[in-house]
Amino acid sequence: MKHLKLYYTCLFLTLQFLAFHTFGQSKTNTSGRTLSNQVQVTGGTIEGIRTTEGLYIYKGIPFAAPPVGDLRWKEPQPVKSWTGIRKTIAYSPSPVQREPAPFSMWSMEFQILKEPTSEDCLYLNVWSGAKNTNEKRPVIVWIYGGGFNSGGTNVPIYDGEAMAKKGIVFVSLNYRVGMFGFFAHPELTKESGHNASGNYGLLDQVAGLRWVQENITAFGGDPQNVTIAGQSAGSMSVNALVASPLAKNLFKKAIAESGASFTRKSLTLQQAEQEGLKVAQKLKTSSLADLRKLSAAEIHEKGQGSRPIIDGYFLPDDIATLFATGKANEVALLTGWNENEGLTSGPIKKAADFRKQVEEQYGPEAKTFLQYYPAKDDKEAEISQLNLARDLTFGLQNYTWANVQANRSKLPVYVYRFTRIVPATGEYVKYGAFHTGEVPYAYDNLKFVDRPWEPIDYQLAKTISGYWVNFAAKGNPNGPGLPEWPAYTPSSKKIMILDKKPEAKTLPDKATLDFLYKATVKK
Repeated sequence: MKHLKLYYTCLFLTLQFLAFHTFGQSKTNTSGRTLSNQVQVTGGTIEGIRTTEGLYIYKGIPFAAPPVGDLRWKEPQPVKSWTGIRKTIAYSPSPVQREPAPFSMWSMEFQILKEPTSEDCLYLNVWSGAKNTNEKRPVIVWIYGGGFNSGGTNVPIYDGEAMAKKGIVFVSLNYRVGMFGFFAHPELTKESGHNASGNYGLLDQVAGLRWVQENITAFGGDPQNVTIAGQSAGSMSVNALVASPLAKNLFKKAIAESGASFTRKSLTLQQAEQEGLKVAQKLKTSSLADLRKLSAAEIHEKGQGSRPIIDGYFLPDDIATLFATGKANEVALLTGWNENEGLTSGPIKKAADFRKQVEEQYGPEAKTFLQYYPAKDDKEAEISQLNLARDLTFGLQNYTWANVQANRSKLPVYVYRFTRIVPATGEYVKYGAFHTGEVPYAYDNLKFVDRPWEPIDYQLAKTISGYWVNFAAKGNPNGPGLPEWPAYTPSSKKIMILDKKPEAKTLPDKATLDFLYKATVKK
């Protein structure tokens, strides 16, 4: 009897051992399978491509239902499931917008592909160099610019392959622009269920970020280490996402290149609704049903897009107030702007006219103002107006964000100024370190831009993209072989000058920006 009891005891222990190790093996296989070009995501199975270098690329993955028909001007709805394997080897259509063409400082490498465009545009793209799904690589989600009226993920300089080679799982997502993405109307507010309307493009971004949280592990990414990054309107979007309660816990870090909304007042929902009623009248419609019956082409041709508004849902208050009251999301921040953003709100004025405008606008502070933005002659006045436009539109916004963030958060802030005069020929020579000029450097995509690059430019791209990768990985841009980039504090004002020879310096126009803030915001 004792021998039988011993036998069953040994058998029980053996079965426990086998069960434990079989379960453990099964669990390992489930959580750490080999990455392939076929991936199961929300909605079904997708199939991308595997490059000869071992990267996986998936383009045109749906992250929401097509916002067409009755879903036009609605918060993005869950993606529709499909059967079989969905090929994801080409970019989806870009959002409806004007036909792209070179203008101002931007050649075609900075534009979307000419076709296709469609209301059915809520798709994203993923680049990954992971071999296994449990690698937990840092993730960057790219949000394009375009003044909230243009843009898309298929712009050549937004390609994610170079970043994937550096260990990032790179995601770019489409969002609605123009009137399709930013249109408020009383009927839309009433039907929403949130008593809000207008910020559909921003809600698209939230939906894309939720998709990342649910699916990025399947691509070897870490949903707990997501960085949102954007430039211009994309940077303003990043700023808005950091402020929005709807984006809580969807990312940990933010990269904001030339754009924020700290010193500009946004429209309230009521103001935006009144604008929307005027647009509806212009379109000769009397109801929301009529508006939804119009073709996309007619709306684009005759309609008028807006910008992010204080809708009470995505943005419950203006962005500056949300930060000031501690309601913004906690993030590490890397932000900055370019030396020659080059955007003005109107034609350049002669020196006398500029001085007159300053005197009328700034009154007793005009004399001090003209010390920072002198206008002794027409050429000097032109330079001052370009600098003023840069500072009001970008510099002051990102500078204020850096100061607010550094004062209120325990997480680090890093500030840059891109000053490299981008090599150019012909008409592009005059633009210098222009608006968007840093993007091909930051994502190591100089090869997509037809410029007379010098060896120093490729080195600079390696350096800047290295900073971006390090920041996405650990919230600190510094790493081996890179010039030291000190964290920004309101007392030190140390920033990184990104030029032929990157180096840390005290913000060169600190006094100018401080004066401008006092003269335009605190007056």
